[in-house]
Amino acid sequence: MTTALITGSTAGIGAAFARRLASDGHNLVLVARDTERLQDQATELHDRHGIEAEVLTADLATEEGITAVEKRLGDRKNAVDLLVNNAGFGNKGRYLEVSMADELTMLKVHCEAVLRLTSAAAASMRERGRGGVVNVASVAAFVPRGTYGASKAWVVQFTQGAAKDLAGTGVRLMALCPGFVRTEFHQRAGMGTDNIPNWMWLDADKLVAAALTDLARGKSLSIPDPRYKALMGVVKVTPRGLLGGVTSRTGRKYGPQ
Repeated sequence: MTTALITGSTAGIGAAFARRLASDGHNLVLVARDTERLQDQATELHDRHGIEAEVLTADLATEEGITAVEKRLGDRKNAVDLLVNNAGFGNKGRYLEVSMADELTMLKVHCEAVLRLTSAAAASMRERGRGGVVNVASVAAFVPRGTYGASKAWVVQFTQGAAKDLAGTGVRLMALCPGFVRTEFHQRAGMGTDNIPNWMWLDADKLVAAALTDLARGKSLSIPDPRYKALMGVVKVTPRGLLGGVTSRTGRKYGPQ
């Protein structure tokens, strides 16, 4: 049986990855900040699917949290075969309305943690000649969207560049770019979602199924829904000035995850 480590595993996309991978027979390392929720999740997945679910409490906004997960990923005796870097959050407010402390915390979680955990996992995987990393980004990576969009754009560029560097090693890296997903993301950020059309919402379980299919096909970028593929096609041909105005007015009230 293979082992998958998922950050931000207790809710939303992370929880959907945990459900799907457990149902497929993978052992899990579940990473989040809330120990009680982690333990409840581990027990449920073990009882339902008969897999082993290890709990690792870690806050990736801290040095201690990142180091703890790095150490687990570097454990050669209990190797991790798939890493899902899913932990993340949004800040409500325009540039200069959000505190610098919150902006820097976002960069630590979205960029530094992703870099360090991907590197720890990929180094071990390259030695074994197999493994995969899914870095959860966002379609916000492709539009002017403040620090959130910039951090997710970094995730996409980093992941695709690293994927090219590791080509032929047996290690697959993929950036996953979902749109709006019904999770706790917007509620935690205090973002309203009433203005988002129903057709733009994605189901987390279907999203994960599509993402894992794309990973198996060797894709380095996954936009796992035809609606968002079409929207991103429009984005590519829309003038940046116009696009920036639209995202500036709407993106701070709610943001895709």
